[in-house]
Amino acid sequence: MKRIKVEIAPGVETEFVDRNRAMAQVEEWAERGTRFPVVIFGPEGCGKTAFLRQAASGLRELGYDVFYLHPVDRVFAAEVSPPDVKKAFLEFVERAVAEDAVGRVAWAVFDFVRKVLKTRKTRIAIVADDVFQAIGLDKAAAYVKGLLNTIEHPVYDYENIVVLVATSEGVSRREIGRHLWAELRPMWNMPKEGFQQLYEKLPGPKPPFEEAWRWTGGNPRMLGRLHTAGWAAERVVGDVLREKRLTAEFVLRWGKWLEEAVEDPEVLWAGGAPEELVKELEARNLIVYNMYDRDPYFWIDAPPPEKDPELGIGKNVAWQTPIHREAVRRALRDAASS
Repeated sequence: MKRIKVEIAPGVETEFVDRNRAMAQVEEWAERGTRFPVVIFGPEGCGKTAFLRQAASGLRELGYDVFYLHPVDRVFAAEVSPPDVKKAFLEFVERAVAEDAVGRVAWAVFDFVRKVLKTRKTRIAIVADDVFQAIGLDKAAAYVKGLLNTIEHPVYDYENIVVLVATSEGVSRREIGRHLWAELRPMWNMPKEGFQQLYEKLPGPKPPFEEAWRWTGGNPRMLGRLHTAGWAAERVVGDVLREKRLTAEFVLRWGKWLEEAVEDPEVLWAGGAPEELVKELEARNLIVYNMYDRDPYFWIDAPPPEKDPELGIGKNVAWQTPIHREAVRRALRDAASS
């Protein structure tokens, strides 16, 4: 499949890098379809959006009619054969965006899929990124059920269908996981070798690769943020601290557990940590909880190691990146000194 262009930092564009196993998975889905919607979750900035864009491009290349939805960024595409359906979809999108109601597009895609299939029996794909933020997390399960119905109970026959959805929300993962309506598949930050290829694309002076790796754990977005911040890691840590609302009140309330968790996140799994704290850390996208078996079958692309204390990865719980962990560590220091 042809590699798309992605922006890894403002003004820095490169070809979609590595993720070779994920690319092979797209080809497998194209061959056999997806029996259930595949809901992909993982750390913020790990590359889910770039992967879905690459998947949408690859599926089109492999002969699929493709609807691509990214409501949060207000990016929508209909790479479909019937020109009247494409025109109608884009007109619908234009109205929804003008009315600040992009969530409507997520629901309307079901109707537009039927319009394509009414025209002809074909291979069709829905690729949706962060739709749950647009429609509301309380509707995430209902939306996934709608996607499953599109697969299981189509109004018109199709040759094959692929449905891919991505989310960073631990909350939505928990809600969807209560039902048997989707295949939940985690995606992790980039493996070291592939991440180094991305690092080498960045222009200008930069710290040694190992230093960038220790700060980011292979997270492409954090790499871009470090580059934009002139490699001043402490500035990025401070930004994350504020973005995640790591107030003195929060860290003092959970101080004992957070102090232990920054040393070993597994304490949140096996140490009897309060469920309320775990939910808070998930909701703030600081950790990934209940990690999957490291068998590559369960993962999009390559799984993380079973354990990596330097990067804050445990068997069942991991900090999304070392910078997320460092933001909590700094918040603890600030609260103790105030």
